[in-house]
Amino acid sequence: MKHLHAFGLGAAAALGMSLLSLNPAAAWEPTKPVEFIVPAGTGGGADQMARTLQGIIAKHSLMPTQLIVINKSGGAGGEGFLDVKNSKANPHKIVITLSNLFTTPLATGIPFNWKDLTPVAMLALDEFVLWVNAEKPYKTAQDYVAAVKAAPDGTFKMGGTGSKQEDQIITVALEKAIGKKLTYIPYKGGGEVAVQLVGGHVDSTVNNPIEAVSQWRGDKVRPLCVFDEKTLPYTDKIQGDLSWSSIPTCKSAGVDVEYLMLRGIFMPPGVSQEQVDYFVTLFKKVRETPEWQQLMKDGAFNQTFMAGPEFKAWVEGAEKNHKALMQEAGFIAAAN
Repeated sequence: MKHLHAFGLGAAAALGMSLLSLNPAAAWEPTKPVEFIVPAGTGGGADQMARTLQGIIAKHSLMPTQLIVINKSGGAGGEGFLDVKNSKANPHKIVITLSNLFTTPLATGIPFNWKDLTPVAMLALDEFVLWVNAEKPYKTAQDYVAAVKAAPDGTFKMGGTGSKQEDQIITVALEKAIGKKLTYIPYKGGGEVAVQLVGGHVDSTVNNPIEAVSQWRGDKVRPLCVFDEKTLPYTDKIQGDLSWSSIPTCKSAGVDVEYLMLRGIFMPPGVSQEQVDYFVTLFKKVRETPEWQQLMKDGAFNQTFMAGPEFKAWVEGAEKNHKALMQEAGFIAAAN
């Protein structure tokens, strides 16, 4: 029996060597630093996520080369998207995407579409919450809607990041659901939006969780509902006995609006499937780290992950949805 066992091991080793000699090339991996393009400014949600990814990959030595974050926010992110589009077959460049993947070309008419890039993976979906100042009497979304309906059109001010982007799209959808006009006031970023709400300069906002959590923790703002189909799963206490999971969905509160924002990764056109697979595997490893789990909890992210045909199909659906929303709002450039 010992002889048979030894022969079995030897035969397996010989077979392994012959297979290696048939396929001597190792799987593709980066051979120089990888540029990580952020088509948005510093400090925003996409930038925070990109820099967290950079830190995790370096700390856990998940890649043989460096990941270098580069912000290209010009033209509502168009500068970043065009850079990646024009870097054909360059596997040492990736881009983190948000909803401006759809809104920027529609609103500006720049020569870009997501199909000009290679989809890699959905890392997560970012939530939006309807916030009011904690000193206001509105305890529920129903209270807020009743107040808006009772006031003349345009009385209530909604603060948001940018124009013709996610916050204003949600505001238009809210107007449609409520049947009343709001006055939308654009600011440079979610941090400034939160400050304006605390200062009483606007009546409400639809900030991402991570952009308003510190003000909620300080009892300066109050969340009324989340624009997702289900309540958030995070149960850590943030304000008194309240957690992210305490916030009802807007739909359950009678406000029929849902909106989630993509946090995804794309590569330039013309890269190989092997190169795409490398980054899919890399981000799967990132998702297993405690640092990533902490970011997901802090920002109350929807942790949906997709790659391959499933991700592509999701992006196709999201593009149609954004086009319909922007057409309805009158946000599409004449060129489109």
